[in-house]
Parts: sequence; structure tokens; C-alpha cells
Amino acid sequence: MQKIRPVPGKDGDKYVPFEKRTGESSIVFFTRDLSENGLKKIYDRVSSVLTGKVAVKLHTGEPEGPNILPRPWVKELFESRLDDNASIVETNTYYVSPRYTTEEHRKTLEINGWTFCPVDITDEDGVTTFPVNGGKWFTEMHVGKNLENYDSLLVLTHFKGHTMGGFGGSNKNIGIGCADGRIGKKQIHTKEGSSNQWSIAEEELMERISESTKATIDHFAPHVCYINTMRNISVSCDCEGPEAEPVVTPDVGIVASLDILAADNACIDLIYSLPDGGGKAIIERVETRHGLRQLSYMKELGMGNDRYTLIDIDHDDKEITAAEAVKDIKPGWVPDKYNTFWGRNPH
Repeated sequence: MQKIRPVPGKDGDKYVPFEKRTGESSIVFFTRDLSENGLKKIYDRVSSVLTGKVAVKLHTGEPEGPNILPRPWVKELFESRLDDNASIVETNTYYVSPRYTTEEHRKTLEINGWTFCPVDITDEDGVTTFPVNGGKWFTEMHVGKNLENYDSLLVLTHFKGHTMGGFGGSNKNIGIGCADGRIGKKQIHTKEGSSNQWSIAEEELMERISESTKATIDHFAPHVCYINTMRNISVSCDCEGPEAEPVVTPDVGIVASLDILAADNACIDLIYSLPDGGGKAIIERVETRHGLRQLSYMKELGMGNDRYTLIDIDHDDKEITAAEAVKDIKPGWVPDKYNTFWGRNPH
């Protein structure tokens, strides 16, 4: 009997305003403080779930990538909050790049300054599989073998655009970033038998990314938390390195939650709420790639809530809306002192 191919969902190009969402609500913390201290403050709000050996999943970037997380922030977090049981975790790339092999990847890590803590390239020694519960595209996802050596997962994400996913939040950071470089990423990106490496796109791609993510967060639950940093928000992913499109979207702040959908949806809401068209470039990237299907499919999979209470930790934990959070932000990007590699960014 021939297997029936699943049908992707629809409307990945349609934004659902907050007031039109239904269901339960989660807590999302917010700070405008884009600094080491801001990161530590918001980390403290969600880190109680982390125990034992902690995997810190972040995008370490292509050589001299201009928009990756500031290394001083992460170094300070490791030195002040994370002990010797914590490591950055990464995987090799599916595309040929300076991170395609472990040897090349290690050189890139050194160039980019990730030398102050252990970095575990988790597929260096092979792969393992995590089950995908309730998925329609996968029953299991291939991830780096070493990932199963950890007890907890801190998802430390640079929120930005993405050339295929529309946007890269916590979902993309895990779904693509924890899948191993040869099998898992191929499962997500390439139709079986296709000669086109990137033959899966739009809603189907968003669903596959989300199912991959679900496999990993189900493995670590409840010992997983999410921090999204909204700084240097290019429409390009950090995988484009110095060739990333120049940043034009203003910096926003940092969000954190124990709910992956709430964290990513809050970031999208903040972008859509930016005054005077400040979020136009990212909105166009997200909608043209049908990236909003990431959010609706995570909800369908039961991965979290798209409704949330936004807590302003800069002002005595006041409950605010996304529009209130960004009301004073002016259009245009102003670089900060942490920009080490400029790429094509104006300065």
C-alpha cells in the first residue's frame, strides 16, 4: 500500500493579531537592557528549571559573522551563572561552509571568539535519534549523538530573519541547530530523491522545523528554557556570515520564557508593533517565506501557547503589551559597542 504524503498547512503568510488568539496563556519576561546585565537579569527569571549538565544552544556563526550574540555577554553568563557542567552545543552544517566539518568548525569557533568555555559539536562522534510525538512528517529526528549527554537545555537565541524560514527564533535555533549536519538537516530541507538540496520550503519547511524542535524539547522537558535576543536583527540568518543583509530594523530587547511558542510569538508581536514601520523589513521577510506557519504549527503540536502575559522586568514586573514595550523605539538601526565584525552593516 502506497504511503499517503502529508499535506502542509496554510496561511503561513498571515499574521494573527494577539486579540484574535484563543487558548491558555504563558508568562514572557521582557527587558530593554541589551547588555551582559540584561542577559543575566532575564536568565535569572527562567533558569530555575536547569539542572545537572546544561547544554547551551546558540548560533556561533560563520567566520566574522557581524550579528551573532556578543561574546562578552555569553562569557559573563558562563562565568557568573553557569558552572563547569555547562557547554555550548552546536552541529556541523548541511551546506558546504567553514562549519561543514568538525575541523573547519573548530577553526571558525576560534575566529569568532568562542574560546572561553567548552563547545560541543554534538555530531562530531555521530548521531542519535529522538522520537517525534504527534508529528505528520517524522516519527524520529536525527540529532548530534552528544546531545543526549546533557540533562538540561538553555536555548539562547539571536532572533533575526532567515532566508528560508522567514525568521529564526528559538524554534529554528533548535529545529535546525540540533539536527545533525548530514541526516537530520537533510530530513528537514530535502525531498526524498531530489537533487535540489533546498527543495522543501514555505509551510512544509516550517512544519518540519517545528517537529524537529519538538523532538528535542520533549527529550529535555521540563528542564528547558528560552531566551531570545532582539539585537542586530538582519533579515538574514547568522549562517550567511559577513554577506548577511545590512541591519535596518531597530534593536528591541530580550525576551525569555519557559514556553517556546510564547517566546517566539512575543518576538513576532514586538516586530509587528514597532512604530513608524520599523519592523517592515522583517515582516516582509517573514510573510514572503510563510514563516508564520512556525507559530501556528507549534500550537497545533501542543508545544506551547500563543497567548501570553508580557512582564516588564525593567519596571517592577509591570504587565505590558507588545505595543507598549516598543512605543519609544525609533525607526532605523543604531549599532552598539559590541559590534566586532561589521560585515555589510553601516557604521
